Amino acid sequence: MTRLKTSSGIVLVYTGTGKGKTTAALGMALRAVGQGQKAVMVQFMKRKGCAGEHKSAALLAPNFKLHTFGRAEFVDLHKPSELDRQLAREALEFAKSTLSRAPDILILDEINVAVSMGLVKLEEVLALVKSRPKDTSIILTGRGAPKELLALADIATEMRELKHHYDKGFGAKLGIDY
Repeated sequence: MTRLKTSSGIVLVYTGTGKGKTTAALGMALRAVGQGQKAVMVQFMKRKGCAGEHKSAALLAPNFKLHTFGRAEFVDLHKPSELDRQLAREALEFAKSTLSRAPDILILDEINVAVSMGLVKLEEVLALVKSRPKDTSIILTGRGAPKELLALADIATEMRELKHHYDKGFGAKLGIDY
């Protein structure tokens, strides 16, 4: 019988146009916390306090911590502001400092979008992933994952939308969409 390695961290990427990337990452954090591990989520471009995960984070503390770096308004995907760039840089610096505490899981939520918009440099994200402590797993979420991040991944999953309730005119649903 072949024994699987379990002692080192891995890199996971959740990308694609379908729903569920952040939710999948949160599921991994929930599983880790249930096993007594520590998980930290750094959210790029999302505003504080509006999503259900902010309330859940308080219930899972101190083993799960959520840090959000975004402003109240949505980021203009075609013309991000200087404030958007500044907040994304702060999030990346915070993620780097978090790695020094070697959490079991570090989630970089919407990092792929931040890279594709030029809010943070791909080279810096690649360096961060490569510099992680050997026992830390990193999860990167967001549409449009660059091929360089996919190449580093041990697991890469593409969420593909087949159907969405928005298409029928329904708005965001509490507990499902936020």
